[in-house]
Amino acid sequence: MTIRKTLLISFLLVSLLPSMLLTYLAFTVAGHAMRNEIEQSLQQEADTVSQDIDKMMFERLQNAQTWSHLEVMQDIRIKDVDKRLSKFLAELKYGYRDVYHELLCTDANGTILASSDPTHIDAKRSVKDVGILIGNAHSMLRLEPIQLSETGAGDALPIKAGVPSMFNNGDIGNLYLLFNWNQIYLILDQAAQGGRELALLDGEGRIVAASAGLRMRGMLMQKIPSAWITKENKGINVAKGGPFYQNEITVAFDRSTGFERFPGFGWTTIVIENSRLAYIPVRQMALLFLLLLAVTSTVAVSVSMLVAGRISRPISALTEFTRRFKHDKKLPQNPQPGTGEVGELTEAFVQTVHDLDQSRTDLVRASKLAVLGELAAVMSHEIRTPIGILRSSAQMLAREPNLSHEARELTEFIESETERLKRLVSTLLDSARPRAAQLKLSDIHVVIRHSIDLLNAQAAKKQISINSHLQCQNPVIPCDVEQMTQVLLNLLLNPLQILAEGGRVDISSLQKGDDFVLEIADDGPGIPDGELARVFDPFFTKREGGVGLGLAVVQQIITAHGGTVSVGRSTLGGALFTITLPMKERS
Repeated sequence: MTIRKTLLISFLLVSLLPSMLLTYLAFTVAGHAMRNEIEQSLQQEADTVSQDIDKMMFERLQNAQTWSHLEVMQDIRIKDVDKRLSKFLAELKYGYRDVYHELLCTDANGTILASSDPTHIDAKRSVKDVGILIGNAHSMLRLEPIQLSETGAGDALPIKAGVPSMFNNGDIGNLYLLFNWNQIYLILDQAAQGGRELALLDGEGRIVAASAGLRMRGMLMQKIPSAWITKENKGINVAKGGPFYQNEITVAFDRSTGFERFPGFGWTTIVIENSRLAYIPVRQMALLFLLLLAVTSTVAVSVSMLVAGRISRPISALTEFTRRFKHDKKLPQNPQPGTGEVGELTEAFVQTVHDLDQSRTDLVRASKLAVLGELAAVMSHEIRTPIGILRSSAQMLAREPNLSHEARELTEFIESETERLKRLVSTLLDSARPRAAQLKLSDIHVVIRHSIDLLNAQAAKKQISINSHLQCQNPVIPCDVEQMTQVLLNLLLNPLQILAEGGRVDISSLQKGDDFVLEIADDGPGIPDGELARVFDPFFTKREGGVGLGLAVVQQIITAHGGTVSVGRSTLGGALFTITLPMKERS
């Protein structure tokens, strides 16, 4: 074997084996990450839809329990002779729009005495003792079997509540809420996008509700194969699609755990997607890596042949020189020196390999960032639409002639904040880097009060008090008002989402030397000592449904202002965030 072939094979082994190994490792890591992201998306969708259904059913049960104990229900005793109860039921149905098909009351024998639909009065309703029984001895509710219509428009879930007598023991009749089952279909249809289909299963694995695609295929009340889901409360499973699908499917499922005091009905929400379609991004990435490997291999072969030729040429010349000297017995012309050239070629080859490795690394990073960029673009696009709707709605509401001063102020808040959100979305799309802070001398107390005003309504819903103790005598500091508003909203939203009803948040400010100090404390559960060092890390979160970017953004903005932010435990027992900002712009 010649020196040229030996060098060529050696260079090829040195270049191609690491290239293939690095490409394989990069694809394995990136493919695993992308696969996990796809599966997490399916699981999150199943969890979210399951929670939405539980919340809706909890509200319906609350309606049944509350209405059955109203005083007007006692008109069942007198058979609603003055139609007061019927009018009341009609007003309730009208107020809830499409939530209920009908509200009606029967006596103990099942005769309809009052109804939101007058044509059904005096009709007989069969008494059913089957279905799901919920509640306790003092307040029992029963879900009767779902009533399916031929067109699907009249599908209903009867909710039965006994009407207790106010004068003696026992029930004087029953209140029926014919819940419009299309409300559940609507939740599933809204979530069924991008080739995904959703279904709601009862405790026996039957499909009691489904998205439009499954309903059109007649899968309602069909029982799914047991291999589709496991016995765990939630998870991802890959199974054969038969008899409903021809191909393999990926199924994410979430078993209902209830909502607040509502224990749930034992229903399971599943998200179904064709496995071939679900993992298209992974296959596309595989093709990209194969193309990268082919290009890398082609370059490596070309460089190896060039280097082997250059290195072997001076050695071949030296061999020819030796042959001629042996044959002619005289010194032939000296061969060209090759030491420097070989050294330069070796150095160039090594540099080339390094460049190729760096190119592969950059391409892997670019592919990951491209995927995340596409996701960010889609999310930003989806956010623009509701923001536009909110702003247009606020502008139309502001034109109302009899609008109160407080309501008009709230519409101005909505307009200003939606405009701010729009700018934030535009910033996300236009640049990968955060916008540089535009520092202007501003009264930070005004910014703090404005941020509190924006969240007062949300705090009032949970009866959380936000107390301010702004004691800094000169609160005018160089800052970017928009970015500082974002910081304050992030730090205030966290306790509003975590604290229980009746919680407390204290905001105080003071001056320490040339620094402005702001402290935000709450009486919540606080942050464990082992997690204090990680709270500002991107994507670190313990809150269900959280992304983990809020506090990272806070730290980024405060650092850009030349300040610091820290976290600890407050005297109230919860978390304490301390922000320190310079009161004069630093040179």
